[in-house]
Amino acid sequence: MRNKFDEQLLLLNDELNEMGALCESAIAASAKALLSGDKALAEQAISLDNEIDQQEKVIETLCLKLLLQQQPVARDLRQISSALKMITDMERIGDQAADIAEIVRETHLKASDRTAHIGEMAKSTIKMVTDSVEAFVHQDLETARAVMAYDDIVDRLFQVVKSEVIALIASGHADAEYAVDLLMIAKYFERIGDHATNIAEWVEYAITGIHKDSSKE
Repeated sequence: MRNKFDEQLLLLNDELNEMGALCESAIAASAKALLSGDKALAEQAISLDNEIDQQEKVIETLCLKLLLQQQPVARDLRQISSALKMITDMERIGDQAADIAEIVRETHLKASDRTAHIGEMAKSTIKMVTDSVEAFVHQDLETARAVMAYDDIVDRLFQVVKSEVIALIASGHADAEYAVDLLMIAKYFERIGDHATNIAEWVEYAITGIHKDSSKE
């Protein structure tokens, strides 16, 4: 019985890896669409969001089967319940990557050299998503905590992008609509970083039994 349970836990890890990879691809496609103005890449990011939604359902079904059929306790229970929480954040990451892509598609938006840091935000959030999922699969507390700390970098980049957009307006190189769209996209990247942080916090809970929010109470 335990061997079968372990096999299903390994399958859960594989499915989470797949969902994480889809999230990474969606963020990358939306970022490339923004930097290049390529509508085909924007459509790709939107399509990937649908795949992420389907993967969420697959993992949710697997987790519920593990809970109902295997009746796990202690650390195994924390691992499965954490996975259920993680996929909610991953689904929202897919939504926000799609939101970025939709702005690019509908407004013909393209980032300029004067807003280069928005690309850095995209790279940073991809790293956070990748590392947070790998931390869960490998039960790596150090990596999970590094993801939490890395969110400060994304937050700082958001402030830099805000400054760049303000400078663009002041110099006459951008109108208000363009500025609002860029700021909205930067905010979506910041939120992706927040969701990756949430994932890392659930990894910490799976390993230690302590969740950051509950430890503040």
